[in-house]
Amino acid sequence: LYLRAGTFVGLIASLLVAFPTGDAQAKMVGNHQPITLAAMEGKFEGGAMAPVALIGQPNVAKQRLENPIEVPGALSFLAYGHFGSFVHGLNDFPKDAWPDNLELLYYSFHIMITLGTLFIVLMGFATLQNWRGKLESSRLLLWVLMLAFPYPYIANTLGWMTAELGRQPWLIYGLFHTRGGYSKVVSSGDAIFTLIGFTGLYFVLGLLFLALTGREIAKGPERETTPVVDQGKAVLA
Repeated sequence: LYLRAGTFVGLIASLLVAFPTGDAQAKMVGNHQPITLAAMEGKFEGGAMAPVALIGQPNVAKQRLENPIEVPGALSFLAYGHFGSFVHGLNDFPKDAWPDNLELLYYSFHIMITLGTLFIVLMGFATLQNWRGKLESSRLLLWVLMLAFPYPYIANTLGWMTAELGRQPWLIYGLFHTRGGYSKVVSSGDAIFTLIGFTGLYFVLGLLFLALTGREIAKGPERETTPVVDQGKAVLA
């Protein structure tokens, strides 16, 4: 039951993350943070019918995206709702307004999108196998589902990295630079202590998660009982 319900819930959740959540966030970035959008897509030159690069390697020194495989007009449509919409490139803005680490931002965003697409495909196939009654006998698929459990955490972390790298060099976008946002009250020791504390807390929670999950896995599934008719009386086997 849990496996069957999990695949269906996973499919719905994966689809909702892509639309409307991801779609709305992409449009928000396009409208309010055009520099961030350009950096996320490795787009140096602005233009209409802007493509989405499925893969590519941003070269900041040469200000171009190398070896791209692109879908024409897709970025214009996803960001602004029309294939002919103009999308700004990084060169439309001064360099001191660019995010600090364009390569890391680009790869964080694209790996996150790749994992999100993988979730939809994997959960969709698992739901199909469940509907066909073949999920529990699909040994390879069950192994893939089990081994894929870290991917949502990785995608979540990459999404956080995309947001934090993409807003640089601004603490408040367009108004307040990060370099001016350091605290004159909180010392470096306080910051280190807080960081160690949160890291330790999450480490302990992670160990508890592994221990409790491992215990449940070791117990295995509950044994199903089936009614057996014995001399006219129903008993449980």
